[in-house]
Amino acid sequence: MFLCVCVSILTVFHPCSGGTGLRHAYSAGDIIIGGLVPVHLSTNRSPTPGPLSCIQYDFRTFLHTQVLIYAIREINQRTPKVLPNITLGYDIYDTCGDVSIAILATLQLLQKQPNPLSCQLNEDIQSTLTEPKTKVVIGETHSEVSIAVARVVALSSVTQISYASTSGLLSEKLKFPTFLRTITSDKFQTKAIAELVKLFHWKTVAIIGSDDEYGKYGSDALTVIFNQELICIEFVDILPGDFSQNNSKTHTWLNTLVKKINESTAEAIIIFTKDANVGIIMEAAIKYNFNRTWIASDSWSTSAEVSKMPGIELAGQVFGFISKRNEVPGFDAYVKSRFNKTTNAFLDDFNARYKLCSEQAESEGKINCTNRQLGQEQCLPLSCLAGYIDQDKSYNAYVAVRVIAEGLRNLLKCDSQRCERSASFTALELLKEIQNIKLTLNSTNIFFNASGDPSLPYDIVHWSTPECSHCKHIESIGEYWPDGTIKVDKHFSKMLRVNVTIYNCSKTCKPGYELKGTSKKCCKDCVQCADGEYSPANGDKCKSCSNTSYSSPAKDKCLDKTEEFLHWSDPLIIILTFLESFGIIVTVVFAVLFMIYRNSPIVKAVGGYLCFLELISLLACFCLAFTFTGRPTRASCMAGLPLFGIAFSLCISCILANLLQILVGFSFDLKIGSWMKKLNQPAAVVTVVSGIQLALCVPWLYYYPPYPYMDIVGTSIVLHCHKGSEELFIAMLGYNAFLGLICFLFAFKGKQLPDLYKNASLITVSMLVFLIIWILFIPIYINLVGKYKRAVECTAILISSYSILGGHLAPKCYIMLFRKEMNDETAITEYIRKHYEKNGMAVLKL
Repeated sequence: MFLCVCVSILTVFHPCSGGTGLRHAYSAGDIIIGGLVPVHLSTNRSPTPGPLSCIQYDFRTFLHTQVLIYAIREINQRTPKVLPNITLGYDIYDTCGDVSIAILATLQLLQKQPNPLSCQLNEDIQSTLTEPKTKVVIGETHSEVSIAVARVVALSSVTQISYASTSGLLSEKLKFPTFLRTITSDKFQTKAIAELVKLFHWKTVAIIGSDDEYGKYGSDALTVIFNQELICIEFVDILPGDFSQNNSKTHTWLNTLVKKINESTAEAIIIFTKDANVGIIMEAAIKYNFNRTWIASDSWSTSAEVSKMPGIELAGQVFGFISKRNEVPGFDAYVKSRFNKTTNAFLDDFNARYKLCSEQAESEGKINCTNRQLGQEQCLPLSCLAGYIDQDKSYNAYVAVRVIAEGLRNLLKCDSQRCERSASFTALELLKEIQNIKLTLNSTNIFFNASGDPSLPYDIVHWSTPECSHCKHIESIGEYWPDGTIKVDKHFSKMLRVNVTIYNCSKTCKPGYELKGTSKKCCKDCVQCADGEYSPANGDKCKSCSNTSYSSPAKDKCLDKTEEFLHWSDPLIIILTFLESFGIIVTVVFAVLFMIYRNSPIVKAVGGYLCFLELISLLACFCLAFTFTGRPTRASCMAGLPLFGIAFSLCISCILANLLQILVGFSFDLKIGSWMKKLNQPAAVVTVVSGIQLALCVPWLYYYPPYPYMDIVGTSIVLHCHKGSEELFIAMLGYNAFLGLICFLFAFKGKQLPDLYKNASLITVSMLVFLIIWILFIPIYINLVGKYKRAVECTAILISSYSILGGHLAPKCYIMLFRKEMNDETAITEYIRKHYEKNGMAVLKL
């Protein structure tokens, strides 16, 4: 019913009186092959309703009609016969590149009447359409027109094979189930264009499309791909649908576009539209001497109208993509033979427009094939006409005819002698047969995938300039296959090594710099990477180095950070190691002396057996100082400060017990003496005082033990020990400081007592040094950064240990060895007597 309504409506505007107003060529046959070709490129359509007329007669598309006719005649006349006893006919219409005219022509093709001029429809049309006389349609050229045609022919399951429509939308079988093509889809063309841009290292592009299915699909697809590939699109300009009419609106739009191109920094300008639009743009490019790089879509990459424009070299170089090019076998000779003296409606119309030169006139006259002057010539040389034979769309049209013939041969079960079936079959049967076709032409396997697209490559073409006189004007320089493989001729290898063009404002950055955007959309400046970042080359985005590495001075790579800890070879560590070793030796020597003189008064005066416990704790402190040197380990971290805290608190507790003995021994105040005597329990004092520190350090070691830790400082990784628990560390130091303060106060008080060996005075000095060292340690430790932080800890331990060893115990050893007369009870008694007599107190002599 849709077909009937469409025909009824359109015939109101195109009455049937023997002429529909459509130009077409018809030849009778058992099977009719329809054709839709835009012999005229456009119409005079305007916003104001009125009659349409076709304009812009095109030699190239005229030759497409003759290719179809030539291929059909070749099938009919071939020996051995391709279709024995079957004659192929044709019914080819000029669509003028207009959707409405194309639909009208399609409706004419779908009628059942053998006479295409008849407008009568079957009276018994019901809910289903009748089987049309035309079983297959070849065309149209433009995707927008093919989409409209495809929707109509699908109603009758008529196969449509386009030789030039590339829109990816036509691959959607749910919408266009009967559409096939012998040209590669734009889905692959847009990928091919993107691969060419990447191959030549172009970073910025501009896209010019058109307001039709072909232009919009191509522009949108390119935008998506370039965004994925991080190629900057400076602008996308969609030309209005009536741009090719070259009216005042066109000129306004063109002026804006020229300004955009002049201000553009795009390294390549991609034009995805039909050649009628391109011609207008290229006129401006020539006028303003653009000298840019253009990428042509397949609709104009081999356009004779554009490529032969005077001064086209001023526009710049042109790269393009076209379906794999081949010559139609024998067609060039067929044209030059004056079409083998055949005739058809399109050829008659051509002869009426242009007079072909005789062989004599052609050989004697000066041939000028410039498109602008063809109409001014007295005759048209055949060689000029043959120059308009393209090797892409013409060959694709030829392949379409061969595919149809092969499909018919398989459907009708033909051999070289006869066909088993008659020419009576449905359009759906032929569609299914063609969809499964497998044909080899010129060593190329031709078949259709599930989307109706052939598996054919693209040729990459380049428009050579007059300086390249030995080259063809349009030459193939490479190939692109749908699997993504791309290659270009070695003559263009220099371009592959160029990373910068004169229009590339993005620059090429040296290593260590990244490209960052400026006020212009696609322009970037080289900005050096920050510390801790690097960029290897080509302006790549700066990346952060890992925590264990740092950026080189040039910011072009990451260098491993050096590990820092207290090496045994460090000069400071050598000094500290010597002091540690010396302290151990001295402590052992002192222990030996104290053992030898263990029963002497001086040993008893410093606490008796307590002095051995004091020496053992000091020996432990000197040994623990070694754990602060070398690479930190879990064991060395746990042994360092916690065990020092326990050992040093044991040492101070022994000194405190000794001070209590002195104070009790010389205290005559009955009130004070009573409670001090109760405290004068050396073993209990040592146990309780050191036990408190043990109670702090054991949970510290068990629950929050110190552990090796990496501290990132500049270009170094400082290895040290983390405290585990800062609170327990402070508690340990605080408790030792508290004990030191108590000892200092007790010792200061005991300085007034008659102590021959000056125990209280020496302990006062030792505790004062200890307190001062650890008070100074805190701010130094907090503010110091680096490996010597552990050296400060070690130094504080050594000074604390030496303060007791040298201030408290060393004088006693001196008396044992060099002042033996003082190591006597009589000397002690005499010293005490003189002390009290000096203070006015009577002392009884025993």
